[in-house]
Amino acid sequence: MSTSNQLAAADVMAVDTANQMADILAMPDHIEDALWRFDSAQIVPTPAAGLVICGMGGSAIGGDLATAVLGSRTAKPIQVVRDYELPSWVTSETAVLCSSYSGNTEETLACYEAAGRIGAPRYVASAGGLLSERAHADGVPVIGIPGILQPRASVGYMTVAALSVAGIVGAAPAGIRAELDAVVGPLRELCSAWGPDGATDGPAKQLARTADGKLVAIYGNGLTTPIAYRWKCQINENVKVPCWSAVLPEANHNDINGWGGANGLGPHLVVFLRDADQNERVQKRIGLTQEAVGESAVQSVVIDSTGATRSDRLFASVLLGDLTSVYMATLRGVDPSPVPVIEHLKDALGRPGSK
Repeated sequence: MSTSNQLAAADVMAVDTANQMADILAMPDHIEDALWRFDSAQIVPTPAAGLVICGMGGSAIGGDLATAVLGSRTAKPIQVVRDYELPSWVTSETAVLCSSYSGNTEETLACYEAAGRIGAPRYVASAGGLLSERAHADGVPVIGIPGILQPRASVGYMTVAALSVAGIVGAAPAGIRAELDAVVGPLRELCSAWGPDGATDGPAKQLARTADGKLVAIYGNGLTTPIAYRWKCQINENVKVPCWSAVLPEANHNDINGWGGANGLGPHLVVFLRDADQNERVQKRIGLTQEAVGESAVQSVVIDSTGATRSDRLFASVLLGDLTSVYMATLRGVDPSPVPVIEHLKDALGRPGSK
């Protein structure tokens, strides 16, 4: 690693053997390509009573993020399922989107078959595998995703796929497509400013240095709830360290009490993800919670989302977390891409695919 304090491209490349950084910085291109791929699938709009999005890991987070983008604009129920079974209330009038990057995720394949048995309209977002094979054989629309990414790097594709399917089944407003189109330009500017070649020492590098050597906890609310979870997962997989996320105001009724015993257990960093759409009482809770954890000798920071729309703010915040995680891995000298513990578990289970 360079002795400078900049986390330059050479520092990242020295540990990032699969060049995950390039995939993160390509997020604007992924969003643009995902919109084109959805259009190319020529899926006929078919209203449904609601939408269930089935997936695991990096393939499921797109559903969480899509739901957060819509917020109160959601016109019909949307639920993300991380399991082998569909909810008991799903009927033939409920649309089911099965998202699996590899196409071999056993939980998602089980949900795909279950949806077929009850006659629910199905959609698939995948880079291939058994899921795409079965969908093509069954005449189920497939939204194709490039098969050259880490599953967790496909977040732009999976989020756009979920929002696009929500649009055609009547769960998302018609204007969501224009909102996604408008994300690309501002996000490219942030990639340039926050990436390793940025002219200034951006917020991702600053946060990575602050978090280096610490156990990190991330609090979200509303739009930032799934973003906090995304940050947690990226730190787990890329940095290979424990990390957790929690939701306000619920965390003020349990989680916050634990910080009283944090002193002496090791350095901690608490990150609060604040958004303009959060309830004013939540905004107040962030300040009070920050004061409470500070009394336990725990360092904390508040990060405000930036952007004109909910989509702008969500993708900018996801980008910030993804970049921070790779910079943290760089500081630790850890290759962010391999996930040997996950792969070992898959081998032990004897299942064919990945997330």
